[in-house]
Amino acid sequence: MRRTTSVCPICLRRVPAVRVRRQGQYYLEKTCPEHGGFSTLLWQGSQPLEDWTGPLPETGSEEGLRCPEDCGLCKRHLRNTCCTLLEVTDRCNLNCRFCFADNAQTQDPPLEQVKGWIDGIVRQTGGTLLQLSGGEPTLRDDLPQLVAYAKGAGCPYVQLNTNGLRLAECPDFVHALAQAGLDIVFLQFDGMTEEVYHILRGRDMLAAKQAAIQACAREKIGVTLVPTLVPGVNTGQIGDILRFAMSRTPDVRGVHFQPVSYFGRVPELPGDAQRYTMGQLLDDIVGQTGGLIPRESLVPSSCDHPLCGLHGDYIALPRGRVYPLSNRNKPPAPCCGPADPAQQNRDFIGSRWSRPEEARCCPPESDLHSLDGFLAWKRAHGFTITSMNFQDAGNLDLERLRQCSLHVYRNGRRVPFCAAYLSPLAL
Repeated sequence: MRRTTSVCPICLRRVPAVRVRRQGQYYLEKTCPEHGGFSTLLWQGSQPLEDWTGPLPETGSEEGLRCPEDCGLCKRHLRNTCCTLLEVTDRCNLNCRFCFADNAQTQDPPLEQVKGWIDGIVRQTGGTLLQLSGGEPTLRDDLPQLVAYAKGAGCPYVQLNTNGLRLAECPDFVHALAQAGLDIVFLQFDGMTEEVYHILRGRDMLAAKQAAIQACAREKIGVTLVPTLVPGVNTGQIGDILRFAMSRTPDVRGVHFQPVSYFGRVPELPGDAQRYTMGQLLDDIVGQTGGLIPRESLVPSSCDHPLCGLHGDYIALPRGRVYPLSNRNKPPAPCCGPADPAQQNRDFIGSRWSRPEEARCCPPESDLHSLDGFLAWKRAHGFTITSMNFQDAGNLDLERLRQCSLHVYRNGRRVPFCAAYLSPLAL
């Protein structure tokens, strides 16, 4: 179907690759001169891949690029930065089965050094949605100081990526984060049963997740739930997660699904049964909600490559009902804002994932029929469904990597996320 460039999953050497379709499923196939041929499942589901992506120009072999082995934002990178991830610690209080981070128990970088990194990010981006990550960033007692510094330095939105354990246990810490200006908590949230957490995280965690949501709600910090979707573990709970999240608006602002990728802590070559593709996610969102989420409301990422993610925008209504705001069958409304898609995406997700002050009080449902009432409901009970389909050495595609807008800040430069965490899949 298409020529592109990938890497050998064993030695990470750049190799030509092709996308092929076989019996309604789509694969990335490539051959390394040293390690032989590889085939990785890219997409399966009721919707054809080409219908989702639309017509895109073929990039072919990408001659002259030094990506991903020397990846940064070169002149041939096609997207500006929407979100910047900054690792503020390598330490963690969990030992999860799947994790992109190394989680070495090393000493944290000093506060002043991290502030210097934030200054560098702002100089390069002019302002970004900053994700404070790790490791587990809440292990830093000075995290509120970092949040306050980032806001003062010019980051319009500051997001905390966390497992939520300290948020559940330390209300004073959550209060300090809120006072510092924290906008968004990206909360690891894998399912609605303890069995899921035992398999993926090694302990009971559901009560702690719910306590973390309540702690953030008291401080008016927006929470987005982030499930790592692993076949045979929690892909059957997608509908339950969505119903739970929508019932918790305005405290919960959305769900951000992350189909499992095999890098970091999982150095093994997975088979097709271990892959969970975005085509399957589309089917399961619609099917497991009984059509509550219409398929046409789920649209491809407009900031990254269409295979990198999806999003849908909604108002969560009483009695488990939903009002879709996004529709793939309708052209986008004219916009007088910035032409840069990365900035548009940052403004969109930053405003949707943050909890607005107006969410404290919402007009009666009957007011939905008035313009003012509709806008008030949208602000208070706006809800998003998004996903990020990360790439690993099995399915890495340079065509996608060049359109990445999620960047990791390392050694003074921004690196596309999937290049920053790329690791061999067989040792």
